[in-house]
Amino acid sequence: MIGRLRGVVAEVAEEDALIDVGGVGYMVRCGARTLSRLPPPGEETVVHVETQVSEQAGARLYGFLTREERRAFVLLQSVQGVGPKAALSVLDVLPPGVLAAAVAREDKASVGRASGVGPKLAQRIVVELKDKPISDGPFLAAPAASPAAPAPTASGEAVAALMGLGVAEVVARRAVEHAALRLPDADLPVLIKAALQELGR
Repeated sequence: MIGRLRGVVAEVAEEDALIDVGGVGYMVRCGARTLSRLPPPGEETVVHVETQVSEQAGARLYGFLTREERRAFVLLQSVQGVGPKAALSVLDVLPPGVLAAAVAREDKASVGRASGVGPKLAQRIVVELKDKPISDGPFLAAPAASPAAPAPTASGEAVAALMGLGVAEVVARRAVEHAALRLPDADLPVLIKAALQELGR
């Protein structure tokens, strides 16, 4: 089974990245957050891979930029009702450290923000991942524990994600505003993708 790929980013699509390793192209399924953090085509990257085999899809590679994210992806799928797509959606809105904090404080509302994750499944994730090693680092629980803190908006999180890629704040806000006008009801992963498309126009 493939556990890691080191190669050149050949293409980045909406759900996949093509990684060229010694002339062989590996199609790797990634979440929106991972795709947004990959280097541009032509540059080298290292992708931690979870290989899954099914009768319907055959072998499929799922890629992450850290071992911690890959482990969280596997742990999420240990919960009944969570498949690869839902696991990627959860990690798009809650990186491992934030997910660990949400589980620790039984914050099913935060987990339920992921696309395709309803209240019952969010509750199951929180219960079944309790005391599981989701994250290597300290829980990021302190800021979210404040009852007075307003819930972050999808637009605000999308701007923060673009700024994390080195985009200037004013440019990031403009791109997200344009994307939000086109897709007013979009969830966070879709909004980030649309904002990235705006930057590429």
